[in-house]
Amino acid sequence: MSQEEKIKQELEDKFSYLSGKVNITRARRIFFSVDLQNLAEIIKFSKEELKFNHLLTISGLDEGENLSFVYHLAHDCGLILNIKVSAPKTNPVLKTVMPYFVSAEIYERELVDLFGAKVEGLPKGNRYPLTDDWPQGEFPLRKDWHPAKE
Repeated sequence: MSQEEKIKQELEDKFSYLSGKVNITRARRIFFSVDLQNLAEIIKFSKEELKFNHLLTISGLDEGENLSFVYHLAHDCGLILNIKVSAPKTNPVLKTVMPYFVSAEIYERELVDLFGAKVEGLPKGNRYPLTDDWPQGEFPLRKDWHPAKE
């Protein structure tokens, strides 16, 4: 059994709602989607039990009515675990994963600035990557965004 298959099996054994949903997309790549309310327990298990100790980044996607976010976690052996969650574009609320990955702060700030996500538990701080004078409510990575005309 490959390392990817072992991880897949451990995830599906621990979380019955993942049964049949964890995909090995290619060598060293595992991908699955999970409901927002289950993200924290998946992140915690992946870090503490499966030893995915590195958050590489969080990718944001505008998928029409929903915004999706993919958490890319890395294991020291080179495996990448990709966990996707979705939230309605009208109310894209996430909980911070900083309790597990302090490095998440910069990625979560990007989701706030570029997609308009609301990240509960994200400490107050400077905007990133947009400037402080960027217009409120303008999210440049949303497909429906059009720059304000001057």
